[in-house]
Amino acid sequence: MVDMGSRRQRHTVRKGVPGAGATERARVGSPREPHCDPETAAPERSFGDRDSGGTAARPRGFADNFAFLRPMGGASDPLFYFVPRRWELMAPAMIGVMAVIGAVSAQAPGLLVTALVLLAAIGCLAAPWLSRFEERCDPASWLRYPIMLLAIAVPMVLFGHAIGTWAPALDGALTVQGLVLLVLLATVLLEGRLTATVAATVALWCGASMASAWIESLVLLACGSGTGLVVAMRQVRLAAAESVRRGEQEMRQHRAEELLGEYEETGQGWFWETDRRGAITYVSAPIAGLLGAAQSEVVGRPFNSLFHLEIGGQESERTLAFHLATRSSFQDLTVRAATAEEEERWWSISGRPVLDQFHNFLGFRGSGTDLTESRKSQQHVTQLARFDSLTGLANRFQMAEWLEKILTSPRLESRACALFLLDLDRFKQVNDTMGHPAGDELLKQVAERLTHSVGAMGRVGRLGGDEFQVLLPGHHQHEGLAHLARRVIENLSQSYTIDGVRVTIGASVGISLCPDHGVTAEEIVRNADLALYAAKGGGRGRYYFYDDDLHSDAKERQQLEQDLRDAIAAGALELHYQPQVHTTTERITGFEALLRWKHPRHGYLSPAKFVPVAEETGLVAEIGEWALRRACRDMAGWPGEVRVAVNVSPLQFSNPDLPKIVKRAIADAGISSSRLELEITESVFLGEDKSTEDMFAALKGVGVRLALDDFGTGYSSLGYLKKAPFDKIKIDQSFVRGATIEGSRNGAIIASIVSLAEALGMETTAEGVETLDELDLVRLLGCSHIQGYIYEKPLNAEGVINRLGHGMGAVATGPRSARAPRQTMLRKVVLEHGGHIYHATIRNVSQTGALVEGLWNVPVDTCFALHLAEDNVVLATARWCREDHMGVEFGTPLELDPHGAVQFTPSRTRFEPAEVGPLRKVS
Repeated sequence: MVDMGSRRQRHTVRKGVPGAGATERARVGSPREPHCDPETAAPERSFGDRDSGGTAARPRGFADNFAFLRPMGGASDPLFYFVPRRWELMAPAMIGVMAVIGAVSAQAPGLLVTALVLLAAIGCLAAPWLSRFEERCDPASWLRYPIMLLAIAVPMVLFGHAIGTWAPALDGALTVQGLVLLVLLATVLLEGRLTATVAATVALWCGASMASAWIESLVLLACGSGTGLVVAMRQVRLAAAESVRRGEQEMRQHRAEELLGEYEETGQGWFWETDRRGAITYVSAPIAGLLGAAQSEVVGRPFNSLFHLEIGGQESERTLAFHLATRSSFQDLTVRAATAEEEERWWSISGRPVLDQFHNFLGFRGSGTDLTESRKSQQHVTQLARFDSLTGLANRFQMAEWLEKILTSPRLESRACALFLLDLDRFKQVNDTMGHPAGDELLKQVAERLTHSVGAMGRVGRLGGDEFQVLLPGHHQHEGLAHLARRVIENLSQSYTIDGVRVTIGASVGISLCPDHGVTAEEIVRNADLALYAAKGGGRGRYYFYDDDLHSDAKERQQLEQDLRDAIAAGALELHYQPQVHTTTERITGFEALLRWKHPRHGYLSPAKFVPVAEETGLVAEIGEWALRRACRDMAGWPGEVRVAVNVSPLQFSNPDLPKIVKRAIADAGISSSRLELEITESVFLGEDKSTEDMFAALKGVGVRLALDDFGTGYSSLGYLKKAPFDKIKIDQSFVRGATIEGSRNGAIIASIVSLAEALGMETTAEGVETLDELDLVRLLGCSHIQGYIYEKPLNAEGVINRLGHGMGAVATGPRSARAPRQTMLRKVVLEHGGHIYHATIRNVSQTGALVEGLWNVPVDTCFALHLAEDNVVLATARWCREDHMGVEFGTPLELDPHGAVQFTPSRTRFEPAEVGPLRKVS
């Protein structure tokens, strides 16, 4: 008897499993859906019971073909039901036992015995119907017990009574053996139903005993009934405990199945299984879908068919074939999936061999995960780590890796290479005036041109900002590298179109070679950087090969940068002012503020030496704002008609707060805004846009005057003069110098600028006028103002006050004509004086003198032995010295070559054998 509590518990456990329905109840073994039907349900699949087709095969026996009259259905659960459907097999067993007993004893049963056996057999044949009826009852229903008595106990009593009636004519031992045999058959057919087994056994023996003695039969029946009752009660407890255990097991199984199913459906992972021959026996449905086939179509294929395994492929592909051949476990092997998708799909697979209880190999079983997205992410990370995201060129890390690979080559001759370091000229102005998006687009175009220029000769990379690098493996001649550098500079200097605006920049190149300039990556890169700095210092748009002297220059620049920062913090910078004189009245109308710095060790330094350092380090904006405020404060103590001109850098001009800064400086000084003149270079028009026009309008709104500085030396068109509200054009001193020399075109250029300014209603100022001839020329050409040494050198603030105290008039004083033509150069020389050797640099030279840089505070008339070349020493006398610049006059004029250039090596007019050593072969 099974109580209601156990039934409720089973349903409670089952109800707690999400999604449990009819399918689960069939799996559990509910009363209305039996657990297993031997004819309709396929047995569980395992490695050991598959035929060659991969499907389970089980031989059918006599029991499967018997009882053709019974209804179809599965077997009832032996834990809760008494009558099994196979109990019908007891009918032929009873008839068979009777036949065996009759044959052995040679005694035919009587009519009554035969009738009782037939009735017992008929009762057994009714077992399928009675079993189905029992399954419709609740396990706690009392109707199950009458059904058990009717289906099992009654037929066994009838058969036992028949045997007992027939027993007097039989051998007693034979009768007992027949009953024992039937009890054993009943135990087998009842399949562990303990209560039913006890009832069948007691009923059989009670039936046999009734034929001999009624009192003994009644006692035996009572004992059997008591035993059956005890067994039934115990079975109830066992059924309840088993129900709880089954429910928990089924819940865990169902949860595991749901989790695995969801795991497969989400595509995060999948499972597979093969047989001993490597044919697929199971694979997750999503994987079959990716392969373009149904799950059933994939079963039976070779496991290797799921992947693209190429001969000589990746290490993981060779490893997979090895593991499958050696039947060994593997884990996290990366393989390419054999899908029909255009995009590659990658999997990570793991597997282990499956063995039976005899350690026979049955196949593989394993899992897989999709690595496609992770590989994409890794590739993206690699792209970011090794390539520049803006231009697509190799980044600093990859260029360093390539260089290191060349320099560590096993073969010494393979370590040769050349390194180009490029920096774009005037790129910062594009960023400042047009914005960073325009700068990014410009960098992309530069990268394309640079890659096309270098071609297959080397590899191109972007180090960051506007700095690029070119690595050229192998030995290269200087001439070839120079030709490539010129071609690169020429291509990069061609105009660009950015958002419809034409932009022109330049490039400077520093070159170092291995092993000539170093054998380590640090040395090669550092020396190329020093060469680049020298190229930029030489005027930009140039290339420069590394030289050993650049090391000292780099240290000097580093120290100069630190000293400049200290000078700004300590307020050590000064402003000097150079007068601007009206041409016709020769009266001072204003001054130009010029930045000066008195170095604590080297004295006054030329702005050309420290202003580029300020521009490169970003200090020029801070210095420019200080100069603006200081000039306004100094001007407050001057006469009201005197103006002051202050230079504004492109970086300052691009600052939207510049009008506010100017207005505040004017207000703090308490001066009229018309007395302040801002000098602006053409470079602010490099990326002319609305912001440039707005800035000009804002500055004019403040009331200041605007002057166009260094006119004609920039790269912009004249179109901006139509819009920019300039009050003055300043003619650069490069046009003034040499204008009086016969054949010079500078005079025509000055005349054109003056005509253009007059047509636009602007004044003109000629800068750098130093001789009376130049003064007469600019007067003749119509310049309205003059600025230069011909009238006055720059004065400090106190000197300006003293100068204005003597009146506003100016008198021209100076030489009549310019000095002899000089050629610009950068040449290292040695000067000897008093037994001491001094190293210096010639900046320009003529037949009669030179400008020497590198010696400080040299007294005038100091005589030197100047070593121009190894066999050419001339006498030079110092005529002037300012800071580290010195002008020297040669005792004997130098010779000129056929092209008119100064010749440093003296020419020989005849062969002098005494000076020539004997010829010998150099080993």
